[in-house]
Amino acid sequence: MPEFTPTIQALIDKHFPPETHPYRLLEEQVESYLSPDATVLEIGCGRAAPVLTKMKGRAAKLIGIEVIDFTVQDPDLQLLTRDVADMHGIPDNSVDLAFSRSVMEHVPDAEGAFREIARVLKPGGRYVFLTPSFYDYGSLVAAAIPNKLHPWIVRRVEGRAEADTFPTEYQCNTKRTVYRLADDHGLTVEHFRFLGQYPNYLKFNTFLFRIGCRYAKFLERTPALHHLQGWLFATVQKPET
Repeated sequence: MPEFTPTIQALIDKHFPPETHPYRLLEEQVESYLSPDATVLEIGCGRAAPVLTKMKGRAAKLIGIEVIDFTVQDPDLQLLTRDVADMHGIPDNSVDLAFSRSVMEHVPDAEGAFREIARVLKPGGRYVFLTPSFYDYGSLVAAAIPNKLHPWIVRRVEGRAEADTFPTEYQCNTKRTVYRLADDHGLTVEHFRFLGQYPNYLKFNTFLFRIGCRYAKFLERTPALHHLQGWLFATVQKPET
C-alpha cells in the first residue's frame, strides 16, 4: 500500500504542516535539552535507531534500548536489548536525558518502567515522551480489539509490516496516570500537553480521511476536548535533591 494517495497528501499539506507533526515536536524538545557532555537514552529506539543516530556528535554518550533485534551495529551507539522495566546494566543516576516515542502504550508494566526511569536518571535529568492518548478513537478501537488481531489489521490499514506491530497495553496514556506514575516514583511533571495530527489510521479511504481531518481540526479548536486528540506529550524530571 502506498504511504499516501495524492489527494490525501494534499489534505495533509493543507491542514497539517510538517513542523506541527508530533514526532517533529518531540525531536525539537529533546534537542533543546541536548548538551555535548550529556548521556542520552532512547527507550524503544527501533531496529536501526534512526533518531538516536541523528544525535551523533551532539552528546557524550548515546544509549538505545529495544525488545527486538537490532539491524545495525554502530560503535558510536550503545545498543542494548532491554525492557524499559528492567534496564540492567545502565547504572543508577547516569542518564541526563531519556526519551521515547510511540512506546509507552506498549509497556505492560508502567510502574516498573517509571521506577527504572527514575533510577537511571541523574538528579535534574528528564524523560520526554510521546504516546497516544487513550481517549483518541484510534486507541479506543485498538483497546477493544484483541491484540492478536492488531498485526493483520494494521498491515491492511497502514501498510506496516506485521513484525513491527506490538501489543497495546495503555497503562500510561491518560493525564491522570502520567501524573500519578510520576508522583509515585519521585518525578515531577515539567510539561504536559495533548497534540493532534492527521488521521493516519484512515489513510486507506479518502472519504474517511477527510472526516478524520475535520474532526482533528475541531478538537484542536476546542480546548475542553483536547484530551480526545491523538497524542499525549510530556516531560518528567527527577528533582535535583
